[in-house]
Amino acid sequence: MRLHRGERNVLLLAACQALFWGALMIGITMSGLVGQILAEHKALATVPAGILALTTIFVARPASLLMQRFGRRVGFFLGALAGLVGGMVCAAGIFAGDFLVFCLGNAILGAYQAIGQYYRLAATDSVAPERSGRAVSTVMAGGVVAALVAPGLSVWSKDLFAPVLFAGSFLAVSALSLMATGLIAALTEQRPGRAQAGTGGRPFGEIARQPIFIVAIANAGIAHGVMILVMLATPIAMVGCGFPVADAAGVIQWHVLGMFLPSFFSGRLVDRFGAANVGIAGSAILGVSAAVAAAGLEYLNFSVSLALLGIGWNFMYVAGSTMITAAHRPEERGRVQGAAEMSIAGIAALASFASAGLLNGLGWSAVNIGAAPMLVAAAALTYWFAKRAAREAPAQA
Repeated sequence: MRLHRGERNVLLLAACQALFWGALMIGITMSGLVGQILAEHKALATVPAGILALTTIFVARPASLLMQRFGRRVGFFLGALAGLVGGMVCAAGIFAGDFLVFCLGNAILGAYQAIGQYYRLAATDSVAPERSGRAVSTVMAGGVVAALVAPGLSVWSKDLFAPVLFAGSFLAVSALSLMATGLIAALTEQRPGRAQAGTGGRPFGEIARQPIFIVAIANAGIAHGVMILVMLATPIAMVGCGFPVADAAGVIQWHVLGMFLPSFFSGRLVDRFGAANVGIAGSAILGVSAAVAAAGLEYLNFSVSLALLGIGWNFMYVAGSTMITAAHRPEERGRVQGAAEMSIAGIAALASFASAGLLNGLGWSAVNIGAAPMLVAAAALTYWFAKRAAREAPAQA
């Protein structure tokens, strides 16, 4: 059966997502461990990841505007190229034992992350609005492949250039990024219309004051920040507890499976029950994840809490992403999506810089329990929005 152009694009974007998250998983698993080796102080171990997130902030909005003007394919190709170059620079830093060069490589990888985050939003370009949640979650489901392949690849490639550890892992990042360019070339461009390509639409202040936009950022941003905070600290905490790197990679695998397996149905849940209700459920799941993590330092605690961390992230992130696409008109897409991604990246950057410091200064439990106030705030704001929308629905009927 021949696929509709929109369906074909969604599947190609899901494959791009798999390669993107495979590269990202390797970087997340190994970055903090490399930082522990190269940095002068252990509290600086997650600084490279923080620099990656900072680059994401600065690239997110220009990348969105570039894709608005020249199309998604151009932007996605530049992102994959950044992944290719960034992985090579990181490997060069490891070979040279140079922390600053390793940080530079992560800064370049940040451009790939900034642009790769648009795969899920690009899925909504060529589908009907009522299928947006499903399209977003289908692309995100590509991360399941990354979860199955990346941990084994990261552990195998870690020793590829022994006794120099981890250099091979970042060359694997380059290889996955190179593979993505072929898929990007096969995408059918969704050409923006005259209105979409221009700079028309409402003032951004008016758009940003919409309750749906505020709640969208609260869900996607806080979910992403909490996830980054805990996930970056996990391999460092586990190795510090005496677990081998392979065990840490296995826990990250459970986490990423938790992040993306729900994508097979979370989009349908959004389409059926509403994004707000799915977001509230995600906040609750993240709360349970923090409680399990704080309860002990056994392998089971790490595995279960990180799997729940992934599931909660998925619910909140899919809900927030769907609300972002509903908060703008076609001609506003570039500005609004760029601002949203920049906001999410900003929260992630703060979490990245704080992760190793919290872990080394206050311990593993503090990393997890410290996220609770943000989750409560997100759930309360989303509940308010859901009640408000329910009251307004009869008036608009």
